[in-house]
This record gives sequence, structure tokens and C-alpha cells, in this order.
Amino acid sequence: MTTTNPDNRTRLTGLLNLLIVYVVWGSTYLAIRIGVREGSGFPPFFLAGTRVLTAGLILLAFLAIRRKSIHLTRSEFLRLAFSGVLLWLGGNGLVVFAEQHVDSSIAALIIGSTPLAVTLMESILNRRTPSALLVVSMLVGFAGVGLLSAPAFTSGVKADGGYVLIIVLASMLWGAGSLYQSRNPVSVAPELSSAIQHISGAAALLATAFITHEPLPQPTTQALLAWGYLVVFGSLLAFTAYVRALRLLPTNLVMTYAYVNPVIAVILGALILNETPTAWTLGGMALIILGVAGVFRARAGQKPIH
Repeated sequence: MTTTNPDNRTRLTGLLNLLIVYVVWGSTYLAIRIGVREGSGFPPFFLAGTRVLTAGLILLAFLAIRRKSIHLTRSEFLRLAFSGVLLWLGGNGLVVFAEQHVDSSIAALIIGSTPLAVTLMESILNRRTPSALLVVSMLVGFAGVGLLSAPAFTSGVKADGGYVLIIVLASMLWGAGSLYQSRNPVSVAPELSSAIQHISGAAALLATAFITHEPLPQPTTQALLAWGYLVVFGSLLAFTAYVRALRLLPTNLVMTYAYVNPVIAVILGALILNETPTAWTLGGMALIILGVAGVFRARAGQKPIH
């Protein structure tokens, strides 16, 4: 009688959660753009803050209904709250804010650099130089994101330099939050981890909304639908899957979602909006797939750090 290797089962679970992140987060950029574009009635930090708070409260209610423990030690709460602020205010909130003034193609290109930043941060923390295959694979994936963005660049894009720097900072903070979470695990359910991160991030986002004197939201129907999509799919489903993936897989492997998300967005555009892929699109997708495959191969051959 054969038995399933627990390590293989754990890795498969992690990969399935990463697949959810690949697919769902590839669709959220459009929802964010609909939510904060001119005339939407949703100020950026109120959009992000109310979305994240709602998701966090739903997760807590879900745990209460299932009578799951919501007990946390002080240390666990502080670790989750700190990573939640880095991810939601530093990462997501700044991107939402900047997308008022920067086209999504540029945002996608900058966010596509997040795996490179994470690899650099990990190599510094581990005091180990990343393998040549890993570095080359990361660069190939980033080049693929660049090719996907090329048509928008050639046709002229909107990009204010200051807001571009904000997105650069956001990608670094998201990477730092992800690394911190991966290196400071907590022994609580992923749903509880996600809930605390959502609520702590929401507190920081809403505080920023009040500090910056954002007007109260008066969303249009489209903006409200986009907000609902972000709550259910972007937060409840995908972020909780992201938390699980970070627990089960190497961080720089999980961060390949930043390369794959633009590919998913292109595929959805072709399927739903009948957008015809160009040579730029196909070339970019091929490089991204090649780069991600290289990251998987590099991680498979890398010895763990003890």
C-alpha cells in the first residue's frame, strides 16, 4: 500500500493556493481602476480601507460561526498587525492611491519588479548569494512584464514621476511585509491570520483617509460593484490563499504572482473583452512563463537554510 509523502502534499496545497492568487489577483487591477477613476465617488484610501475592514470582519464572523478559536498571544497579534500594515497600507493602499495618476501598464511593470526586490532582500538576510539561474529567471520574468507593457508605452501613457516613486515604494513594502510574514510565522488558522492583517491594515488605511481629509465616499454603481468584487475575491479568497502559500512555499516562489498576474489580465481581456493579443503580448507571456519556470527549477535545486 502506497502512502502520500506529507511534504509533497504540503507543497501541492501551497501550489493550489498560489494558483488562486495567480488567477484572482490578475483580475483585481481592473476593479481597482474602476473603483478610483475620476467620477467613481470613491477616494482611494476609503476604497481600500472599507474593503479591507469589511473582509476582515467577515472572516472573524466566519470563524465565530464555525466556533473556531480566535485566541492570539500578544506576540502573534503584533506580528500579524505589523505585517498587515506593511501589506495593506504600504503595499496595496499606496498602489490604489497612485493609480489615480499613473496608468495601470506602468503600475503593472513596477509591481512586476517585486520578486527582484524580495530576492535581493532574502539574499541579504540569508547572507547567501542567489543562484545564477534564480537571478536570470527573475530578470527574464521582469522583461516579460516589460514586453506586455510595451504597447501602452509606445502609444503614450500617463505617469507622474512622484506617483511612480510611490508605486516603487509600495512594491518594496509589499515585499518586505511578505518576507516578514514568512519569517515570523504564527500558529493560528490562516483565516484568523488574514482577519487580523485585514483589520490592522484597515485601521491604518482609514486613519490615513481621515488624516488626508478625504471626502466621504459617494460611489457610483460600477464603483460599488468593483468594491464588492475586491472584498469577496481580492481579499476573502485570494489574500487568505496568499497567507497559506507564504506558510507552505518559499517566499520568492510565491512572489512570482507579480509576473503571472499581468498574463492572467491579458487572458481575461481576450476571453471577456475580445481583445486580440499582439506580438508584444505573446512575447511577454512567453518570457514570463519561461522566467517562472526557471524560478521553480532554481528553488527545487536549492538547499534549505538551517
